[in-house]
Amino acid sequence: MVLFALIFVIALIVLMSTRFKISPFLSLLVAGLVMGTVGGLESAQILKTLTQGFGNTLQSIGIVIALGTIIGAYLEKSGGAQRMAETLVRRIGDKRSGLAMNITGFIVSIPVFCDSGFVILSTLNRAISRKTGLSMTVLAVALSTGLYATHVFVPPTPGPLAAAATLGADVGLVIIFGLMVAVPSALAGWLWAEWIGKRLVTRPVLFEDPKDTPQSPPNFARSLLPLGVPIFLIALGSLSSQEGSVFPGSAILEFLGHPVIALMIGVILAMTLKSSGPSHADWMQSGLAQAGSIILITGAGGAFGTILREIQIGDLLGNAFSGWSMGIILPFIVAAFFKTAQGSSTVAIITTAALIFPLLPTLGLAGAEARALTVLAIGAGAMTVSHANDSYFWVVAQFSNMDTATALRSHTMATLFQGITGILLTSILWLVFV
Repeated sequence: MVLFALIFVIALIVLMSTRFKISPFLSLLVAGLVMGTVGGLESAQILKTLTQGFGNTLQSIGIVIALGTIIGAYLEKSGGAQRMAETLVRRIGDKRSGLAMNITGFIVSIPVFCDSGFVILSTLNRAISRKTGLSMTVLAVALSTGLYATHVFVPPTPGPLAAAATLGADVGLVIIFGLMVAVPSALAGWLWAEWIGKRLVTRPVLFEDPKDTPQSPPNFARSLLPLGVPIFLIALGSLSSQEGSVFPGSAILEFLGHPVIALMIGVILAMTLKSSGPSHADWMQSGLAQAGSIILITGAGGAFGTILREIQIGDLLGNAFSGWSMGIILPFIVAAFFKTAQGSSTVAIITTAALIFPLLPTLGLAGAEARALTVLAIGAGAMTVSHANDSYFWVVAQFSNMDTATALRSHTMATLFQGITGILLTSILWLVFV
């Protein structure tokens, strides 16, 4: 009965998100209440477990999400994100503008949500298309897939960060492995963009590009620091804490490499990008406003996962899947189902992590490296595929002057190839390290 209830609440989450447009925050809480009731918990215990799960999740992840979105707001409003794109295009060359936009998206999407990143950089896409004659299909898909790769694989993007917290994975290992998977996944999207762009030619809309920033954008190096320094510190801190590390017992490195400290340093560096315009308080508030909904959804996902652990769903699912030697593939399949059904990659990642956590021992994924790779398997599933029920799909289509059929054949197919590339590379890493 509990397993049937689990299937029911999964369908309920999808239905509430897609048909009735209800926030996943509420649908995850309702799912937790249903599962707690069916699992035999008393009403007081259900409420206690929900609130504790919500609080414990945000205790580990809430500050990090908030700091990451502040960095993203400064990069967006200072013009730093656009400056990085312009610099890469200039250095790589007009003929390889698609690759330049792919790399730009890869960098920008680490702290900036992929939807926002695409909107920010779409102006540059139009300018490049007019200048070089390159199809907008190439530029749009190259940019969208570059943004998408780090959006699902590399913390401090909220999705993989929340999954790491839920699964108890080391964030530094997720970053290291995530970059190893994200780079080829991004390039797979770019290669598809180059191929399909020759067959589906789209031209930019002819209107003047607005001025998005009230100040002179910072240079490339300054724009990169708020992203590069925190990632470097987190990765270094993780390596220093590993047994047999070349930096054994380095308390200073571990302190600086804690995600909260590393991102606080990133925020300080981001603040130096502002030279004019509104106050720091306005820019910070913009980032925090964006962080609010994702923090609530993350907390609700943690509450749902805590209910599942309390009713020992892991033992039931473990018995159900005991004859399946799926290992790292099961998290990918579950996340791909959620992504395809309801559209949001972040919701798919958070929900799948909550469902998979009790199964880690059964699937042979309980070790440190295995947990980090499970986050990546979930991320690969959560990009498979972006289609008409995904807001990102419509952002890419509308800002690139693509009709729906063109967007499905170009952007949607690109995310399919990215997801397949991601799970193949994750599986290889699993065979090597686990």
